[in-house]
Amino acid sequence: MEARRPAEVFHPGEYLLDELDTRGWTQTEFAEIIGRPFRLVNEIINGKRGITPSTAREFSAALGTSAELWMNLDTAYHLWKTTEDVSPIVHRAKMRSKFPVRDMLLRNWLEHSEDTEVIESQLLRYFEVRTLDETPHFAHAIAAKRSASDTEELTPIQLAWLYRVKHIAETMKVPHYSQKRCKAALEQLRSYREYPEDLRHVPELLERVGIRFVVVGPLPSSKIDGVCLWLNESPVIGMTLRFDRIDNFWFVLRHEVEHVLNGDGKDIAILDSDLIVGEEDEGLPQRERVANSAAAEFCVPQSEMDDFIARKGPRYSRKDVVNFARRLNVHPGLVAGQLQWKTKRFDLFRSMLVPIRNEVTSIAMTDGYGHFLPTLI
Repeated sequence: MEARRPAEVFHPGEYLLDELDTRGWTQTEFAEIIGRPFRLVNEIINGKRGITPSTAREFSAALGTSAELWMNLDTAYHLWKTTEDVSPIVHRAKMRSKFPVRDMLLRNWLEHSEDTEVIESQLLRYFEVRTLDETPHFAHAIAAKRSASDTEELTPIQLAWLYRVKHIAETMKVPHYSQKRCKAALEQLRSYREYPEDLRHVPELLERVGIRFVVVGPLPSSKIDGVCLWLNESPVIGMTLRFDRIDNFWFVLRHEVEHVLNGDGKDIAILDSDLIVGEEDEGLPQRERVANSAAAEFCVPQSEMDDFIARKGPRYSRKDVVNFARRLNVHPGLVAGQLQWKTKRFDLFRSMLVPIRNEVTSIAMTDGYGHFLPTLI
């Protein structure tokens, strides 16, 4: 609700003149009382000078009022005189309180404009709403570490990321999705686990089975690892690659593929936040426990991993890890990642967790990490 604007507010000099008239004091006499030049008093009375904290204290001492009275009168008068239209500020504040406008502009998800209405129009199209007061409707469930809540609200940052994945996926053309072909493709995915350079084959393989694979770099504090959603009968896997490690890539990807195979995300997008490589899934929804189990098993067969820990722990050598990984035809980083989470020793073999981001983004439909896609709105 807008504040009511008074019809007129008088300069504090008029109030001072009334006070002097009430007491029968001249301006000269009042100047002598407060020990200030006649000119200062005269200019205040004639509205040519404002009230300072010093004069406010002097007036209050001479007239038996509070200093705050004179400061408030001066402030009220100058606010009343200000006629600048601040509605654009209100409008910009409203937009930025609801949407991460600055981050979206930095990522070129919105086109830069000095015109507030242009930015608003882009936001409405981006979030598929008619007014700023309308809440974007993107049915979702958040599967976060140590949280089974499906009712947790998306942050504006997370919502913006999710819509970006959706908009990019909508531009992609893929064959009709086949669950049968997807299951068959798992064997091919397994063959890519050993060498980081083979990861560049992943986007094409997923596309062949009808899965739209999108990489969108994370926005600050989003904590998103991946998402599974569907556009009609076409599944979409979105990933952030926020952790540039081979073990994390394979765990998150296989986790999302399991969601696709199980038909998760058809009614509500499954947003995976703070996914973990180990077994800490107590309290998570059943679909998340299933996806976590499938992802861990894909990285390293869990019975083999447990046997390795029982035989070699607690002193593990690099040679042991490399030989174990070679026998399983996986990269040592996958073994190292599982070993860290199962033993809670996150210092073990960190050099084996090689970066893979460049391998993936060089081929995948990518927004971020130096790759830019059109605004799409």
